[in-house]
Amino acid sequence: MVLQTGHGAGGVTVLREILIFGLAIAAPTLPAQAPAGDAPGPPFKLSATAELVLLDVSVRNAAGEHIWHLSKDNFRVFEDGKLQSISHFASDDVPVTVGLVIDTSGSMRPKYQEVVGAALAFIHASNRHDEVFVVSFGDRVSSGLHADVPLTSDMNQLRAALSLGVPAGRTALYDAILFSLQHLEKGKCEKKVLMLVSDGGDNSSVHGSEEAMRMVRESRATIYTIGIFDEADADRNPELLRRLAQVSGGEAFFPEQLSEVTNICRQIALDIRTRYTLGYVPVRSGEEGSLRKIKVTAATSAGHKLVVSTRRSYVLPPKHPLADGTGEPARKQGL
Repeated sequence: MVLQTGHGAGGVTVLREILIFGLAIAAPTLPAQAPAGDAPGPPFKLSATAELVLLDVSVRNAAGEHIWHLSKDNFRVFEDGKLQSISHFASDDVPVTVGLVIDTSGSMRPKYQEVVGAALAFIHASNRHDEVFVVSFGDRVSSGLHADVPLTSDMNQLRAALSLGVPAGRTALYDAILFSLQHLEKGKCEKKVLMLVSDGGDNSSVHGSEEAMRMVRESRATIYTIGIFDEADADRNPELLRRLAQVSGGEAFFPEQLSEVTNICRQIALDIRTRYTLGYVPVRSGEEGSLRKIKVTAATSAGHKLVVSTRRSYVLPPKHPLADGTGEPARKQGL
């Protein structure tokens, strides 16, 4: 969730590594160029680093309409109450890696075709270059695409993947979250998103809720959740879906009617395509690894306040060198 960059000389290879809230930018390994005619010397020992926290941000007005023509000056970013200088700003409609995580437990049987239609509407409303995969979960978690096709932009393949779901059994929701977060890392797109549709809580997972939430906090993904609960369902857990969305900077939806799900999916697609990226350099002070609270505000040029959705906290990981003593890229061990 932190970008580290640096510059070397003497032919050293410098790794540019980016770990981001809500998205990840994969930067290539860059060889430094030595001036022509210079004799090769010993490897340069890299010591300078710079860190950048990047936030995936959604903005709406009081009426719930997306606002996507703002500039950097319309935003303020605070970390632990202190105003930060925004050093990176972007608002492009770029492709994303998206996981459609669909509940196929037995209680979804009368709802499943409506959900499939809504998922297809989401794909149609999304960037046509998005990398998409489908995960279904009942008693167990399974991928809808073939093993040799981890992600695709092909509508026919995605339609087939969604049609494979056969609602039955119980609900392994936590296992599905962990599986999907790991599968997101197979994508090459900068932004990472999960859209989770479920009608109940978890009653079948091997993994627990705290493990799932820890992975969400450490992940790059923005998570949107849609809860289509039956009032009589004792396993329903709307608070979990709210937490997943809140922690990751996404949004939770609870439609009153099943017919509302299609429009919600289109709304999520629009939200993804109109999000901003804000970046700032964090100050390393205090206890390393402590939780840092984030607040982002936005206002129009006329001073009207806007509604912002993004992550609210993060843990700054230990500082790692960009190269080891041999000049080879240093690798991080997790976040």
